[in-house]
Amino acid sequence: MHRLLASRRSLSPMLAILATASSFAACAPWELAEDDPPQVDDPGSVSIAAEPPPAISGGTLAVSKSAVRAVASDPDRDRVWVVDLQAQKLTAEIVLEKGDEPGRVVEDGAGRFHVALRRGGAIVTIDAGSGEIVDRRAACPAPRGIAYDATTDALHVACLGGELVTLPAGPGAATRSLRLERDLRDVVVDGDRLLVSKFRSAQLITVDGDGSVVARESAPQFDLFGQQFSPVVAWRTLKLPTGGVAMVHQRALVAPVEIVEGGYSSGGCDGSIVHSTVSELGTPTSESPTKVSAAIPSATLPVDLAISNDGASYAVVAAGTSEVLVTSRVSLSRDVGSEFNGEDPCDQTSQRIAVDGEPTAVAFAGSAMIVQTREPATLQVLALDGSRPRTITLPGESRKDTGHEMFHKNASGPMACASCHPEGGEDGHTWVFNPIGPRRTQFVSGGILNTAPFHWDGDMSGIEAIMGEVFERRMGGMHQGPRRVKIFARWIDSLPAPPVSPAPNAEAVARGEALFHDKTVDCASCHAGAQLTNNESFDVGTDKAFQVPSLVRIGARAPFMHDGCAATLKDRFVDPACGGGDKHGKTSHLSDEQIDDLVAYLETL
Repeated sequence: MHRLLASRRSLSPMLAILATASSFAACAPWELAEDDPPQVDDPGSVSIAAEPPPAISGGTLAVSKSAVRAVASDPDRDRVWVVDLQAQKLTAEIVLEKGDEPGRVVEDGAGRFHVALRRGGAIVTIDAGSGEIVDRRAACPAPRGIAYDATTDALHVACLGGELVTLPAGPGAATRSLRLERDLRDVVVDGDRLLVSKFRSAQLITVDGDGSVVARESAPQFDLFGQQFSPVVAWRTLKLPTGGVAMVHQRALVAPVEIVEGGYSSGGCDGSIVHSTVSELGTPTSESPTKVSAAIPSATLPVDLAISNDGASYAVVAAGTSEVLVTSRVSLSRDVGSEFNGEDPCDQTSQRIAVDGEPTAVAFAGSAMIVQTREPATLQVLALDGSRPRTITLPGESRKDTGHEMFHKNASGPMACASCHPEGGEDGHTWVFNPIGPRRTQFVSGGILNTAPFHWDGDMSGIEAIMGEVFERRMGGMHQGPRRVKIFARWIDSLPAPPVSPAPNAEAVARGEALFHDKTVDCASCHAGAQLTNNESFDVGTDKAFQVPSLVRIGARAPFMHDGCAATLKDRFVDPACGGGDKHGKTSHLSDEQIDDLVAYLETL
């Protein structure tokens, strides 16, 4: 077995100060003391990883075209595993730099594998035969999706910051870098065009050979027993053999959400206000009309998707229930307009396969299905002919963490915290809670525990209130004792803010920063400190006092305001009915150019 040890970078300032399982500093109420005893009301045992693992992103597995080799990224351990599927054994363990967080993997025409480093800002190229890294090239601060273009022997990389970067598959720096829009997720080569998905909005952008955006498509709205659901959170998008793409995503309730004891209620397939599905996009022609797909009940956190070799079946990883669901494309989809014609809009045909461990990725390999688990670290080979499954154990330290598990699972309900806060962020959705009103989902990364009280209304005094009112009462979760709540808070507090891309116009940013701190504009009086909030509530022209939100990574969190009324940051300033006018910073005297400068600065925070 080959092992390559790359140089390690130092911990980020946030991670460097976090306590470990054996040494907890007494500087915050959510941190644990060594002698903190187990609670009698704590369900089950607890585990605390020495370093809190990252939130689940999914889709970290690739199988070679020959189906003899699997390459799996391990963001929990900053490793890449190379496995011989025929011999059923690990052949290489590649250790990356600390904090690289490897993600998507793609094979090129020469049999090399390329891995997007989600926090490493680079693409690493691996010779799977020797188990060695042969290249590491800068791409963008936060690479997400990656695709290989056989026609041009090039790689296309989609980035969180909106960059779409092209590099040669062989050695060499980027040959093109487009700036599209934030929150890009996956990229698919479809003939002479690129199909690029957006994560939170579940949209598909079509980019032509010249780099121009020529089309935009959203998964259709969905009517479930008279209630409307909107597409959100596109976890994975893959090319279909017939053209276009398949996108596994969530759908969120548009109608008012009733807050009742025992869980939010929608009357949907499983009673949840969020459900999963797979939509087919990218081929909206008269011969191939847009299709609407049935809901897949109880597929909590659909973090990955695989398409069978014949294109007839989907496999979906439900990380929240530790299952893989296999369903037929035919049974799932209907043409828009025909809808379901009295048929059940809930897919009841899925084969549910329980996975031993915490699954995060899936791929088809000939007559088998390969499932990757993060904890324990394994590849599990599930034969489609029903023969006995086999497990390939991968080395590395345990990353089991109760806080991480509490965020991604809910044993007594159909939705998890990560359903609305994917990857520790937010779903971009404005929920209408009855009787509270419209409330935009809030961000939970980047030190959110320092911004209490929580929620737009400031009605949650701390993490204990969140767990009692939201997790238990509204989501139907089990009661969590004080020790488990502290472990959960420790994990939440470990989530770093996403990397930020450089601003295209540094001079505009500098002018905007000066305006932000100008007392005549008066932004910094409320948005100050490390979290860019004073943790207080004010009526800023919204006819009600709301909590001052943190501005950390505000540019990546559209739409804005408590009710999502501002589609862009500029809309927040130019529409007094939405932004509150001069009660919300004194900006009415600023020119359009000055507003643009202020927005340019905000997008760098």
